[in-house]
Amino acid sequence: MGINTLNGNKNGKGAVVEIKMINDAEALDAAMPESAKIAVPEAPETEVHPQPETEKKEKPRSKKRLPLILAGLGVGAIAAGTFGYHYWQFASTHEETDNATVTGHVHQVSSKIPGTVAQVLVNDNQQVQPGQLLVKLDPRDYESKVQQAAAALENARGQAQAAAANIALSSETTSGKTTQAQGDVSNAIAAISTAQAAVQEAQAGIPAAQAAVQEAQAGIPAAQAQVAQTNANLERAQTDYNRYQSLYQQGAIARQQLDTAKAAYDVAVAQKNAAVQGVQQAQAKLASAKVGVAQAQSRLAQAQQGVTSAQAKLAASRGGLQQATAGGQDTSVKRSQYEAAKAAIAQAEASLKDAQLQLSYTNITAPSAGRVGKKTVEVGNRIQAGSPLMAIVDQDNWVVANFKETQLERMKPGQPVEVKLDAFPHQTFTGRVDSISPASGAQFALLPPDNATGNFTKVVQRIPVKILLDQKSIQGYDSRITPGMSAEVTVEVK
Repeated sequence: MGINTLNGNKNGKGAVVEIKMINDAEALDAAMPESAKIAVPEAPETEVHPQPETEKKEKPRSKKRLPLILAGLGVGAIAAGTFGYHYWQFASTHEETDNATVTGHVHQVSSKIPGTVAQVLVNDNQQVQPGQLLVKLDPRDYESKVQQAAAALENARGQAQAAAANIALSSETTSGKTTQAQGDVSNAIAAISTAQAAVQEAQAGIPAAQAAVQEAQAGIPAAQAQVAQTNANLERAQTDYNRYQSLYQQGAIARQQLDTAKAAYDVAVAQKNAAVQGVQQAQAKLASAKVGVAQAQSRLAQAQQGVTSAQAKLAASRGGLQQATAGGQDTSVKRSQYEAAKAAIAQAEASLKDAQLQLSYTNITAPSAGRVGKKTVEVGNRIQAGSPLMAIVDQDNWVVANFKETQLERMKPGQPVEVKLDAFPHQTFTGRVDSISPASGAQFALLPPDNATGNFTKVVQRIPVKILLDQKSIQGYDSRITPGMSAEVTVEVK
């Protein structure tokens, strides 16, 4: 192992560079055993030539740079310490987060009634004032309803006048109504007698119809037995015919015997058809008998209904007689009708006001001052009640900062706040803490977590903090700050 050292010696004639080689290979070689020694070829001798005059004038710089490096490290350490101290002081008295956004009032504008858009009087991003007309719907349908309500009001007033006139006429018509009511009572009694006789007649016809049903039901089994017998005869005749036909083809019998078997088979077929028709006729007779029973029962029901109707007419006639007899009561009824007519007038007036209110809804106005955004309505659109048309965004903005729950220990309303918006990175706004949310953002989510399921994992939650901006600090930017902008918030909690 060799170490080269450079020594600079000065004399009157200049600097001379002397190269010294300190070689400890011999000592190492002596300590090693003979078996571990490796023959190394000797290096050729080299001559040392003196360096040129220019190289003799160079001086080593390492000793001059060391103080500068140490001084730089010291200054850096002091700067880092100062920065760390100030950062510690800042971090101990401030809480900050970049999970914050600008929030504001966004008023959704929609229609209270369905209709067709006739005019759209604003454009996107336009400034509007409260009550300013934004959209106008086609009013013709609602104008027609106003006219109908006005006509209904006039009709109700006319009916009230007629009811007032009937009060004076009620006393004059009492005698005539009494006579008519007595005649109605007599007619109702006669109708009851007639209906009761019809009931008795209908009741007498039901047993005969039921007997016909039983007779028809008894004929069906016999007809079905005849069908079974004819089926057996037909099978036997068909078997004989097939056998004779085979024997005839073999030449064992004469043609006459085959024809006789064929005739017997045809007769059996005809008998079966006749038996089937007999069953059908018996079933038709049974159906006809059932229809007769149903008709008899229907006539009985109609007769009973006639009795009920006649009794109802009798009751109505007696009521009319009592009403006609009590002339004073009729006058009270007329007065009640007059009161009902006045109530109808009030109802018609309310309907007219409602129609006029619906007509006023054809003019859609701005609910507050602000700028128009998200305008989707166009002329000619057919809209429904509640359909979003546009939004009005006012200039009353604030910041919602979502701090970690571990940052809220010393945070309270009224503390000063610094806000930096990504839209204006070179401007710092001031404000104050207004309030802290009563629950974390996860609790207000559509599907809040249920920590009682046994799958609980502790995660640091975010708590929304509402921050109000100072109006003086946002002066000149109030119309440029919009909801949804990202923000960085620093709260002084000391």
